[in-house]
Amino acid sequence: MTRTTATERQADVIVVGAGPAGASAAYHLASAGVDVLLLEKAQFPRDKVCGDGLTPRAVRQLLAMGVDVDAPGWARNKGLRIVGAGHRLELPWPELTTFPGYGLVRSRMELDEILARHAERAGARLLERTTVTGPVLDRAGRVVGVTARPVDEKGRKAGDETTYSAPVVIGCDGVSARLAIALGLERRENRPMGVAIRAYYETPRHDDEWMESWLELWDGEPGRSNLMPGYGWIFGLGNGLSNVGLGILNTSAAFRNVDYKDVLKRWLEHTPEEWAFRDEHLVGRIGSAALPMGFNRKPHYTRGLLLVGDSGGMVNPFNGEGIDYALEAGHMAADVVVSALALPEGPAREQALAGYATALDAAYGGYFTLGRVFAKMIGNPTFMKQATRYGLPRTALMRFTLKLMANLTDPRDGDVSDRVINALARVAPAA
Repeated sequence: MTRTTATERQADVIVVGAGPAGASAAYHLASAGVDVLLLEKAQFPRDKVCGDGLTPRAVRQLLAMGVDVDAPGWARNKGLRIVGAGHRLELPWPELTTFPGYGLVRSRMELDEILARHAERAGARLLERTTVTGPVLDRAGRVVGVTARPVDEKGRKAGDETTYSAPVVIGCDGVSARLAIALGLERRENRPMGVAIRAYYETPRHDDEWMESWLELWDGEPGRSNLMPGYGWIFGLGNGLSNVGLGILNTSAAFRNVDYKDVLKRWLEHTPEEWAFRDEHLVGRIGSAALPMGFNRKPHYTRGLLLVGDSGGMVNPFNGEGIDYALEAGHMAADVVVSALALPEGPAREQALAGYATALDAAYGGYFTLGRVFAKMIGNPTFMKQATRYGLPRTALMRFTLKLMANLTDPRDGDVSDRVINALARVAPAA
């Protein structure tokens, strides 16, 4: 690996982690003329366990970054198909002035590299195979850089530890949140956590125009077999593959006492044979990942460190989405940092940086509070059974629910459901 010079080890901002959160922050910083160093422990292309689905909320951010979503490789969808209690309901994405009317699917193997290279073309300095080992603190305990070391393609040490310096560091290091933990920011136990299990299958369902969500998982004929914990999804990638998976919340009694991969296989074994969700059509491994939800790590700014994405628990408790909030928070962090760096070091800059946490609470605090309540409710199997049985036949109610769960509303000129959802989010406390 090429040895870096002292100048190359300094930047205006260091971004740790080049997933969607880090790529978004780096792109917007570089586009504003900020010297940003983007450190990524892996080498692209690299995989991440995820559903790969992008709702219109995420699509809006991709368009704002200038990503060409009309290029080959993007699978476009027109809404959500919900399956449960003997019903199949297709709900188009809502028509809104603030969001596009379509969603996308793209594997994280491809999406993350697209975004990281996009940030690099904007001017970010991307260093791959560089694992950050901890923050560097000044005498006042403020973060002024990070230590990192080069690693090989298997993550093994491949060189000496190096110090990288910057007056601001943005932690986008995922659920491990190594930088946050080093500063004593532990996970809040009263916030929901989820687990996602994902597999890829070669299937004729790869070009489905709908993202599909299963509210009930049965290990046999529905209603005449065992109802298993969690919810499922089938998202077509348009390239011969579908991303098929399930999620379960820690509000479920089965959270720590279930073999998730076994649940996934038992569910899929009883899907139609022609869908090809069988071992012989499995591509790659079955993977799992934790979903840190509802701002489970705060504050999102302290002592020169901003948290973005999974490191700050920015997964939506309503539906397990994380990419859209990672992209949005990365953009917000970049805007705050650009303004802060225009100020001299000292109290004024610090106050400006602290505005990031305030902006996050204003944008998502009340909504995520509602989501935490929802997560507790759906952990109760009796509630889920009744909600599925009596809710799905009511299309108007389900359209409202789709807007609520996907956080898709117009802020001012929306319809009645938009105004209700926005009002609920405003009055809910941003704890």
